[in-house]
Amino acid sequence: MKITVVRPGELGEQEITRWREIQKSSPALDNPFLSVDFTLAMGRLRDRVRVAVIEDGGAIAGFFPHERHAFGVGRPLGGFLVTCHGVVSTPELKIDARELLKACRLSVIDFDYLVAGQPTFAPYETDVRPAPLMDLGSGFEAYVEQVRAASPKNYKTVRYKERKLGREQGEVRFEWASADVSGLHTLLRWKSDQYQRTGRVDRFAQPWIVRLVEEMHACRSEDFAGVLTMLYAGDTPVAGHFGLRTAQTLVGWFPAYDPAYAPYSPGIMHHLHLAEHAAAAGLHQVDMGKGDREYKDWLKTGVVMVAEARVARPSPTAAVQWVGRVPLSRLRTTVVDDPRLFRAADRLLKTYGRAKSRLRPRFRSQRPTRTR
Repeated sequence: MKITVVRPGELGEQEITRWREIQKSSPALDNPFLSVDFTLAMGRLRDRVRVAVIEDGGAIAGFFPHERHAFGVGRPLGGFLVTCHGVVSTPELKIDARELLKACRLSVIDFDYLVAGQPTFAPYETDVRPAPLMDLGSGFEAYVEQVRAASPKNYKTVRYKERKLGREQGEVRFEWASADVSGLHTLLRWKSDQYQRTGRVDRFAQPWIVRLVEEMHACRSEDFAGVLTMLYAGDTPVAGHFGLRTAQTLVGWFPAYDPAYAPYSPGIMHHLHLAEHAAAAGLHQVDMGKGDREYKDWLKTGVVMVAEARVARPSPTAAVQWVGRVPLSRLRTTVVDDPRLFRAADRLLKTYGRAKSRLRPRFRSQRPTRTR
């Protein structure tokens, strides 16, 4: 077994081709956040990104994209920004996780969105739970029939609101894979405002994240692309989403809508149109990501298992990092699993967000300067 750690930009064509071959060979790896294209983009924007190239018997058997922070603290690629992490490897690869960390010069790494059951990290999994999917493998009509059968009242209400939106605000239309950069910036502005209203961390206050999304939006290939979708009433955008796709899977990333149209439920409306167009484009599923949201529970027709895990080598850094992270992680899990605590925490965050939103800078659509 040989492990070589490089920057993404140092990967050669042979390694890039091999990465794509390995990813395509396993359905569990069919997620755009595990694609070499995403890792290359992150490497262009962040100096701390590394890739462990794993060779077994002289042949490349896997890749482990990650971030190396100060004092040997590791983070999965993209950290809190993405919803899938793991080793991109052949099924038969067996490597000790601590030996992998040692080769990467890492003392500790925590995962919140790990591909469940990977041999390298399975012994360290601390929590495994389902993430909702929109299963489009049998086509849109089969999917929507499942949604309608599971909650006929909700489905009927959404379709009624769609007709009402069309009558009162203009004809409803949906745009799939829009190349409109101004539409993308409209969506990011909605999302930034949502983060601030609800007391969450505003991702788009960080220019490198805006730059990443812009670069992903410009990606167009059969196996990897950014997909911007927008729902309009007349000529007015009312809801949208930006995500990434492979040849078969679209991953939910940044959904948002204009709060002025909230009474029409444009977000749910948008997702039904999204499913229809995704199926027409040949996609088999829409991964909505781990998280308890009512709309996800209503729209899901399948699940994928996602794990939390922590791997540490004995060191002072790992001990200090445990104190700062693990108790908070356990508290978060307790809150999420208790509906009463979750509702109370959500209300508190929204109150905090309203109080501070006037003081925070808003997302600006001009192209940001590159930062590291």
